Amino acid sequence: MSFRCDVCDKGPSAGKTVSHSHRATNRRFLPNLQKVKVNLSGTVRRIYVCTSCLKSGKVKKAS
Repeated sequence: MSFRCDVCDKGPSAGKTVSHSHRATNRRFLPNLQKVKVNLSGTVRRIYVCTSCLKSGKVKKAS
């Protein structure tokens, strides 16, 4: 399973960690994904959704 949002396809991005001595090492910025029960076309499924999609109302949580 890839670490991606099933709604907006947001995934990890790459960057650098910069220390006090300004030595740069590679790192990953991971999206804040939550496993949520969602009502998709009448069926309830558990999918990974990023918090920005949850907050904006792009998906409706199933109860």
